[in-house]
Amino acid sequence: MAANTTLPVVGIPVNSGSLGGLDALLSVTQMPPGVPVASVGIDGVKNAALFAVRILSLTRKELDSRLIEWAEKEKVAVHSSRKELAGLPVVPENALRP
Repeated sequence: MAANTTLPVVGIPVNSGSLGGLDALLSVTQMPPGVPVASVGIDGVKNAALFAVRILSLTRKELDSRLIEWAEKEKVAVHSSRKELAGLPVVPENALRP
């Protein structure tokens, strides 16, 4: 695809087969010189969509403002999740040292 267009291409490696998607990830990231492809992690569909929206938002201001709103909602959700986990027991620090 990337060799036949000047449009941005985002490769989305899929977890399938015996290698768990590693083969797909490597095929996306090992493109020859002159064939640029952006890559996200294995099964990274959400990140690929966000990356595409970021590209589009460079010229579409309505997308830019919606992206900012979405990021703020995500930030609030992360802080909320951290508060929920605050009371749970944690592994002692010295347990993780060799």
